[in-house]
Amino acid sequence: MAALGRDERSSRLIIGMLSLGFAALLGATGTTFWIQRQNEASAELVAHTLAVEASLGGVASAAERMETARRGLLLTGDRQFSDRVEASQEIARARATDLSGLVADNPEQGERVARLLSLLDAYVRHYRITTGLTGPARSAMLTDFTNDDGVKQVREMRAIVQTMIDEELSLLREREAQQVNTQRLFTAALIITALLIVLAAGITLWLVRKNLKELRISRSELRLLNEDLEELVDARTAALKRANAEIQRFAYIVSHDLRSPLVNVMGFTAELETARQSIAGYLRTCDERGWQSPDAATRLAIEEDLPEAIGFIRTSTQKMDRLINAILNLSRQGRRTLAPEPLDLTRLVTGIAESLQHRIQETGTTLTVETLPAIVNDRVAVEQILSNLIENALKYRHPDRPGVIAVRGRTEHGRAIVEVADNGRGIDPRDHERIFDLFRRSGTQDQPGEGIGLAHSRALAYRLGGSIEVSSTLGEGSTFRLSLPTEWHNGDDNA
Repeated sequence: MAALGRDERSSRLIIGMLSLGFAALLGATGTTFWIQRQNEASAELVAHTLAVEASLGGVASAAERMETARRGLLLTGDRQFSDRVEASQEIARARATDLSGLVADNPEQGERVARLLSLLDAYVRHYRITTGLTGPARSAMLTDFTNDDGVKQVREMRAIVQTMIDEELSLLREREAQQVNTQRLFTAALIITALLIVLAAGITLWLVRKNLKELRISRSELRLLNEDLEELVDARTAALKRANAEIQRFAYIVSHDLRSPLVNVMGFTAELETARQSIAGYLRTCDERGWQSPDAATRLAIEEDLPEAIGFIRTSTQKMDRLINAILNLSRQGRRTLAPEPLDLTRLVTGIAESLQHRIQETGTTLTVETLPAIVNDRVAVEQILSNLIENALKYRHPDRPGVIAVRGRTEHGRAIVEVADNGRGIDPRDHERIFDLFRRSGTQDQPGEGIGLAHSRALAYRLGGSIEVSSTLGEGSTFRLSLPTEWHNGDDNA
């Protein structure tokens, strides 16, 4: 969320404005859908009203034709008028029946349609009676024709039809007014939605523009800081290189100078051992020839104390000699100029495995080498690192199961990753970083070594622009992960 603005508050405001805009769009969509449904319902009602009006017009027209034809029949006696009366009567009844279905949802209109049908029935009966009159009865009916029941019935039908038409027109006006209100509501909703969207878009654009301006200022400041930092890093790097060179020279000088007194100590220890042997021989001669032997304390010093002390001195000087040799070797390696070249890591690791084949077979270990990436780096340094990792996996096998070592690799983001995994003793989590310190080891110390290999390997990896990490579970095994640039140039900072 914080990525939208310069801080969390700005980001929340931008999201709020965007949410308001989306809510307005959703509201407009919902309102449009509802108004569309209302318009469809109103259109159906209008169509229904028009259909009712058409049916009412059909009833009224048929009733008029029916009455006109009856009058013609009564006045002229022409039977053609009788056919017209029958046809008009059928049309009027059909229209009234249709009308009954159309107004089924309106009880008042339904009662009026029922009255129309009853008037049609009464009219038909009266028509049949009047067409059968003769003599004085027929003359009296014609004389007072305006008050004839048939005329009254047609007049009432006309009035009912007009009432129903007025009712439908009233409903039509209400529905038209409802449509107008709906349209006004739709227009108002669109205006409000447009205003909300414009408001949200305006505030959002203002916030984004403000944030972009601040971002440009921050980037400019960051660029200046980076330039200063690069200069500082270059200066510190040069100082560190000089300090490292001085440390390497100091280590070499100190280690070289320590060898002289150590050689003297070792030489005099050998002379002491020779003298002790001479004294011990003299003591045996005394015993054999019966000469007077030294006291018990002197004998104990000659036979036990002196050999034990000389043994301790020899062991310590030998260990110190190995440490000095290791430090000298580290110093020489640190001063060696690295020469990058194309390396096929699969072939390189296979060569290491072949050189260790005797130990692999002797320990019953299974070593598998998968396809590894190709890189450009220093051959000697890379070979030293991988040799050390594989030799450690062979050295620290678990005593209760056959050793299994797998070397696998891949490329990630321009870097080559090589993993050396084993099922050996494992490393206590507390020692995951300590094992990379000089002269520090982990677990049972039943294997030869001075605790220098992993420290030297990590130092070499740093020089090659890479790193070494370990993941391990005590009693289950370890995985050492070497990361190197796929293409390294001497003097570049690829770490």
